[in-house]
Amino acid sequence: MKRTNTNKHLSLAEALGIGAAATLLGGAGAVWLGRYTIKKTVNDILKIFMTDKYDENLWEFVSAATRAGLQNIIENNLRSERGKIIFRPLGTPKKFLHFDDLMFDIAQLNTMPTEANVKIETKTVIGPMAKKPLVLDIPIMVSGMAHGTALSEKVKIAIAKGTAMIGTATNTGEGGMLPSERKVARYLVLQFPRAKWVRDEKTLKQADMIEIQFGQGAQAGTSHSKTKLGKKARQIRGLKKGETAVIEARLPEMKQGYSLKQIVNRLREITGGVPIGVKFGCGKYLEKDMEIALKAEVDVIALDGAQAATKGAPPIIEDDFGLPTLHALCRAVRFLEKEGVRDKVSLIISGGLLNPGHFLKAIALGANAISIGTTILFAVAHKQVLQAMPFETPTQITWDDGKFSKQFNINKGAQTVYNFLQSSILEMEDGVRALGKTSIWDVTKDDLMALTPEVAQITGVDLAY
Repeated sequence: MKRTNTNKHLSLAEALGIGAAATLLGGAGAVWLGRYTIKKTVNDILKIFMTDKYDENLWEFVSAATRAGLQNIIENNLRSERGKIIFRPLGTPKKFLHFDDLMFDIAQLNTMPTEANVKIETKTVIGPMAKKPLVLDIPIMVSGMAHGTALSEKVKIAIAKGTAMIGTATNTGEGGMLPSERKVARYLVLQFPRAKWVRDEKTLKQADMIEIQFGQGAQAGTSHSKTKLGKKARQIRGLKKGETAVIEARLPEMKQGYSLKQIVNRLREITGGVPIGVKFGCGKYLEKDMEIALKAEVDVIALDGAQAATKGAPPIIEDDFGLPTLHALCRAVRFLEKEGVRDKVSLIISGGLLNPGHFLKAIALGANAISIGTTILFAVAHKQVLQAMPFETPTQITWDDGKFSKQFNINKGAQTVYNFLQSSILEMEDGVRALGKTSIWDVTKDDLMALTPEVAQITGVDLAY
């Protein structure tokens, strides 16, 4: 019996050994087959590239795309498909001279750095000459992004909650004031659009600041419209069912003969003295536009550089119109200094400001606050974009008509907005310490170095060599 059992065990061991060997051989075979398949496929493809005539060779497209650029090829195909103006979301891909060609000084021995336990002052006052100035805990604001034609109500609420947590302002955009947004926002800038809505006193009196919108960097002063709107978006705009929401090229009041000063005075009277400002894109005659604003006695001038973005604008406007942000900021500061109102009229700058380094450099060059749009859009969406990706664009979670907009979580969005702003201001505070200072407002262009002669000339900052 023992002998039989031994033979039986040996047979089992042999079977297991054979099985293991077969598995190893099978695995090795699979690896070899996989490598062979990959090698053959790659070789076949390379052979096609190496032997096909050029006008039949797929490399023709690579060569043409290198010359024309994939951006132009794709957008020209969209034009060919539709025969209409195409609207590109989120601004221009063009590269301009920007804040990246500036570097800060470092305090070490000649100037000592500030200790980590020293509190850094970040509070900013917008409209210091106004009866009711807008006092913010940080100099980072959120740009106007409209409900209905751009963002969903949930996203607007999340941004308002996040900015309230950190102590800064958000902006209604040109779509009017959402009651839910007003309820949770600590500070709300009401945009006075080139449209027929946002004209009733009840709405105007709820604003912490008014921003009269004449244009923006990504869209200039062009007219645009949208017919497909949700019920609430229509109610806020006072539109009937089926009525098109139209943003006109010019402010309706000025078409009716009112001067900007008359409009500013009326808004100031209705609101009881909150800051009244203007917003426009920046062009060749920037100073003349600013001069008109100053004569109207505005409290704030908000400038949108060519790198600014929007829900959708014609590529020609985004790519080929306006002054880049760096140019506009420096020219605006020089003009305000020349007019002797540098400490009376607040300057807000926006357009392509993407990180804390950009923010602090803009302040060093003379901005009283910076305003961000695309950057905060990515912050509010954060990991929630994974619900849309990889088969849809990330913004399908944030647009009002986005395929995943209903799945957006307000509290998660508010928290990531707060986290982004908190992280950014902490980095900026560390930058102030690295300069040996104790306030963001002590940082000036004297603390900067320019890496190129062009940027040195634009900014008035010394070259680094």
